Amino acid sequence: MKTIFALLCAAVLLSTGADALELSAPSAVLMERDTGTILYAQDERTQREPASVTKIMTLLLTMEAIDSGALNYDDMVTASAHASSMGGSQIWLEEGEQMTVSDMLKAVCVVSANDCSVALAEHIAGSEEAFVERMNQRAAELGMNDTHFCNATGLPAEGHLTSAYDIALMSQELILNHPGIRQYTTIWMDSLRNGQSALTNTNKLIRFYEGATGLKTGSTSDALYCLSATAERDGMELIAVVLKCPTSAQRQADATALLNYGFSNYTLTRVTPDEVLSPVSVSLGAQATVQPVLTEDNALLLEKAQAGTLEKTVTLADEVDAPVAAGDPLGELTVSAGGETVAVLPILAGESVERVSWGQMMLRLLKTALLAG
Repeated sequence: MKTIFALLCAAVLLSTGADALELSAPSAVLMERDTGTILYAQDERTQREPASVTKIMTLLLTMEAIDSGALNYDDMVTASAHASSMGGSQIWLEEGEQMTVSDMLKAVCVVSANDCSVALAEHIAGSEEAFVERMNQRAAELGMNDTHFCNATGLPAEGHLTSAYDIALMSQELILNHPGIRQYTTIWMDSLRNGQSALTNTNKLIRFYEGATGLKTGSTSDALYCLSATAERDGMELIAVVLKCPTSAQRQADATALLNYGFSNYTLTRVTPDEVLSPVSVSLGAQATVQPVLTEDNALLLEKAQAGTLEKTVTLADEVDAPVAAGDPLGELTVSAGGETVAVLPILAGESVERVSWGQMMLRLLKTALLAG
């Protein structure tokens, strides 16, 4: 997926009405998916137990394996004695029972099945311990500096900690680069084992919040009630993370408040020039001009009050020297609101233009002479 330009810095975004939010959660984050911009943060770097929100990383590694071709949705996974002994949230896998990767993903996403999480981990890495090493390695790659995983489930373990900010990072990576996960995280009710095992999503927002797309709940006696909730409206997807809420109802209310705040105040707008971009002359080029195009990274995160007041100015080179490579800079689109510049987007060559050869140059000169005669 392409990186999208962030319009506003976090300090500016956090200054608009967010102080009015009253949350039960001591730690919370609201992030916009495409830009990664933090729209609200409260004690977001404090390490806390994530409970089953841990499984976002388990899902991420599983989806990465699927999307890379190393794993298939219809591959059969066999439950080990270790996987079937997990306890907590589960679908009661029996040792030796087989189930497809797809069905196990469904069980993890909908009912937070610990047994399926471990079965997937063992199938991918050979053992849960080896999988946890991959989890921690991936966390480091994502910049999750507050995180240390001890298992693939989120069951209580000393030192198994993360932060609201880190959860937002791994949630963003999952939903941005592996949209196939939505086929599971958006399920409200379903079943497994030919209808014998009924499933109802532990994330109540899937049923009750407009645009909900996921993502993962978690709760233990020490972690209390946690949630990474995602929702999309009008092309903008938000990630709301709350940790250590006193009750399940309060985690739902907190996530709802964060999402409502984001959708009420911000919009993701794709910016384009007001007029068609004129070709730029190419000196000594195999063709006379090159067509400029705006970068595809042209989505700006805006406060809604600004979205209708944008002014756009195009600056293009009068001429460029050949050779020109597709993607070479030719100019800029400056976007401003209220007299202040809010973004500068590059304008690029939409095609390559080779330098004219000696033979082509002589032919041009000959044609010019003939026309003059």
